[in-house]
Amino acid sequence: MTTLPPLREVIARHGLSASKALGQNFLFDEQLLDRIAAIPGSLEGEHVLEVGPGPGGLTRALLRAGAKVTAIEMDRRCLPALAEVEEAFPGQLKVIEGDAMKIAPATLFNGPYHIVANLPYNVGTALFTGWLSGEDWPPQWRSLTLMFQEEVARRIVATANISAYGRLAVLAQWRSQARLAMKVHRSAFTPPPKVMSAVVHVVPGAAPEGVSMRVLERVTEAAFGQRRKMLRQSLKGVPGALNALESLGIDPQRRAETLSVGEFVTIARALS
Repeated sequence: MTTLPPLREVIARHGLSASKALGQNFLFDEQLLDRIAAIPGSLEGEHVLEVGPGPGGLTRALLRAGAKVTAIEMDRRCLPALAEVEEAFPGQLKVIEGDAMKIAPATLFNGPYHIVANLPYNVGTALFTGWLSGEDWPPQWRSLTLMFQEEVARRIVATANISAYGRLAVLAQWRSQARLAMKVHRSAFTPPPKVMSAVVHVVPGAAPEGVSMRVLERVTEAAFGQRRKMLRQSLKGVPGALNALESLGIDPQRRAETLSVGEFVTIARALS
């Protein structure tokens, strides 16, 4: 491995600055980045997808951990800095210029892989839900280790009867285990975002039998789309839902945020 200059020096030399339009915020603290790279467990020889590497801070940490990294970056300004990282870690890094929203990860890997990313704020949730929404399960990815705004991270790991609980929690937890792995203070970033951040770690679990992903999405969309209303009102537009509540013994006067992930699964199973 060639010794790389400090990331701040690389950014200054290439005249880089974080793009607000692309939702960029750079991390320079190597110890912090190494801690993030350690969250999935040993990455020695593992394939990793990184989205939005920017100048390559987290990329370096993943490569130091022994990962074989495929990085998707749409900001052409960052490509020369990433090329230096690629040269320093021969055969370990492949950089793809493009939009991660338009690239299916399955086309990039022949076998299992991990996804580790400091996700751009403007597309993070959309990418996350896309990775979780496939009908085929278990997925090709082994784990997701993703940086979000702390508010979004708490919505992902939330449980019933708290305000953060909603569709995102059900999607993340009905056939996966999601945990808040670490918080990251806003001062760790350049430029500092207005809000705190947190890293979420998700591993796929067994999918409940007889449940369609599309049906579950339809039920949760209706239930949480009118979350202040009782289920008898919010679910009346979903064919068969009210009958399902009755047959399952779920009180139609309850509201969506009081139903556990398991209860949403039983409703979706009854309708699948």
